[in-house]
Amino acid sequence: MKGGLFAQLRVKLPALIPPPPRFTRALMSQDVSPHPAPLSPSNDTPKTLAESAYLQLRQDIVTGKHAPGSKLRVEHLKALYRVGAGTLREALLLLVTDALVTVQGQRGFRVAPISLDDFEDITRVRTLLETEALLLSMQHGDDAWESEAVAAFHRLTLVEARLEQADVGFDEWETQNRAFHDSLLAACPSLWLRHFLSMLYQQSERYRRLVLFDAPVPRNVHAEHEALLNAALQRDTKTARQLITQHIQATLTAIRSLPASRFPT
Repeated sequence: MKGGLFAQLRVKLPALIPPPPRFTRALMSQDVSPHPAPLSPSNDTPKTLAESAYLQLRQDIVTGKHAPGSKLRVEHLKALYRVGAGTLREALLLLVTDALVTVQGQRGFRVAPISLDDFEDITRVRTLLETEALLLSMQHGDDAWESEAVAAFHRLTLVEARLEQADVGFDEWETQNRAFHDSLLAACPSLWLRHFLSMLYQQSERYRRLVLFDAPVPRNVHAEHEALLNAALQRDTKTARQLITQHIQATLTAIRSLPASRFPT
């Protein structure tokens, strides 16, 4: 029998909670997140002061609070994040391994720059890795995996409705969006795929936020999510491969439409 329990039932949650009409315009630039948890996920509970500073800094870099290319001065940041200089340097070095921060010898730390060429490279690699991770997850997923994917999509749909009513902000949507895509890849057995996709997701979000509300390219993100969920539940590898590729590439198309001035040097 092709697919599992939910594939047989063809669950259509959007029929129960229709996507808000303006929601898809506000989030036209969104793409599928791979594995990793949101920037402040439940499984990212900090165990040390350095980890706490790392998570806060990572959030602020990805969301643009610290602009691409800007200098990260330890003396200023230790007061902002309420940690010592040594702890802060440890956090910054962790961000260097994430490719979100660069270190310039004795000149200190800077937020990693952004460019169209960089995002094209990120998109190309993400497409390759995320497709493989999704297909592996579909191959190994069981009924519990299916039920969690459906539940995660339902939670995301609820947040979409609340976002339309301005009851929640974009960060809450991002959290549920990432949780949904995390659930799709949860059965992927490769920890290395998950690790690299986590880094690529963070990099992608920096660019995605550039076009959050500019809506340069028409897009129905909710419908894309629904189609991807159904393909995964049906174990339709050909359709899933096509959808995940289109989903990721759509953000690149939007980024390419931006003026050069949106990429600070």
